[in-house]
Amino acid sequence: MDIGNLYQFVLILVLVGMIAGVGVLALDKFGSTSGITSTAATAINASRDAVAEVPNTWMSLIVTIGILAIIIGLVITGFMLRKR
Repeated sequence: MDIGNLYQFVLILVLVGMIAGVGVLALDKFGSTSGITSTAATAINASRDAVAEVPNTWMSLIVTIGILAIIIGLVITGFMLRKR
Protein backbone atom coordinates (compact mmCIF):
# COMPACT_ATOMS: atom_id res chain seq x y z
CA MET A 1 0.00 0.00 0.00
CA ASP A 2 1.35 3.37 -0.99
CA ILE A 3 0.27 6.86 -0.02
CA GLY A 4 -0.53 7.39 -3.70
CA ASN A 5 -3.27 4.75 -3.38
CA LEU A 6 -4.96 6.70 -0.58
CA TYR A 7 -7.28 8.42 -3.05
CA GLN A 8 -9.00 5.07 -3.73
CA PHE A 9 -10.00 4.74 -0.07
CA VAL A 10 -11.26 8.31 0.03
CA LEU A 11 -13.16 7.79 -3.20
CA ILE A 12 -14.85 4.70 -1.77
CA LEU A 13 -15.89 6.63 1.34
CA VAL A 14 -17.33 9.44 -0.77
CA LEU A 15 -19.20 7.03 -3.04
CA VAL A 16 -20.68 5.11 -0.11
CA GLY A 17 -21.76 8.41 1.44
CA MET A 18 -23.37 9.52 -1.80
CA ILE A 19 -25.22 6.23 -2.26
CA ALA A 20 -26.44 6.31 1.34
CA GLY A 21 -27.58 9.91 0.87
CA VAL A 22 -29.52 9.06 -2.27
CA GLY A 23 -31.11 6.13 -0.44
CA VAL A 24 -32.23 8.35 2.43
CA LEU A 25 -33.63 10.90 -0.01
CA ALA A 26 -35.55 8.14 -1.81
CA LEU A 27 -36.95 6.89 1.52
CA ASP A 28 -38.00 10.43 2.37
CA LYS A 29 -39.79 10.86 -0.96
CA PHE A 30 -41.57 7.51 -0.58
CA GLY A 31 -42.63 8.43 2.95
CA SER A 32 -44.22 11.67 1.80
CA THR A 33 -46.35 10.12 -0.98
CA SER A 34 -50.01 9.51 -0.24
CA GLY A 35 -50.43 6.20 -2.06
CA ILE A 36 -48.70 3.94 0.45
CA THR A 37 -50.20 1.77 3.14
CA SER A 38 -49.73 2.36 6.85
CA THR A 39 -47.48 -0.69 7.08
CA ALA A 40 -45.22 0.69 4.36
CA ALA A 41 -45.18 4.11 6.03
CA THR A 42 -44.21 2.51 9.34
CA ALA A 43 -41.41 0.54 7.65
CA ILE A 44 -40.12 3.65 5.87
CA ASN A 45 -40.11 5.66 9.09
CA ALA A 46 -38.30 2.84 10.92
CA SER A 47 -35.71 2.69 8.14
CA ARG A 48 -35.18 6.44 8.28
CA ASP A 49 -34.74 6.31 12.04
CA ALA A 50 -32.21 3.46 11.75
CA VAL A 51 -30.20 5.24 9.05
CA ALA A 52 -30.20 8.49 11.01
CA GLU A 53 -27.99 6.88 13.68
CA VAL A 54 -25.18 5.94 11.27
CA PRO A 55 -23.39 9.34 11.22
CA ASN A 56 -23.49 9.59 15.00
CA THR A 57 -22.30 6.10 15.91
CA TRP A 58 -20.80 4.17 13.01
CA MET A 59 -19.16 6.69 10.66
CA SER A 60 -16.37 7.64 13.06
CA LEU A 61 -15.64 3.97 13.70
CA ILE A 62 -15.52 3.17 9.97
CA VAL A 63 -13.17 6.08 9.26
CA THR A 64 -10.94 5.19 12.22
CA ILE A 65 -10.63 1.56 11.11
CA GLY A 66 -9.87 2.67 7.55
CA ILE A 67 -7.14 5.05 8.67
CA LEU A 68 -5.63 2.41 10.96
CA ALA A 69 -5.63 -0.09 8.07
CA ILE A 70 -3.77 2.43 5.90
CA ILE A 71 -1.20 3.08 8.64
CA ILE A 72 -0.64 -0.64 9.25
CA GLY A 73 -0.29 -1.21 5.51
CA LEU A 74 2.29 1.56 5.22
CA VAL A 75 4.28 0.22 8.19
CA ILE A 76 4.28 -3.36 6.87
CA THR A 77 5.26 -2.17 3.39
CA GLY A 78 8.07 -0.10 4.89
CA PHE A 79 9.46 -3.07 6.79
CA MET A 80 9.18 -5.34 3.74
CA LEU A 81 11.08 -2.85 1.58
CA ARG A 82 13.74 -2.37 4.27
CA LYS A 83 14.57 -6.12 4.29
CA ARG A 84 15.60 -6.03 0.64
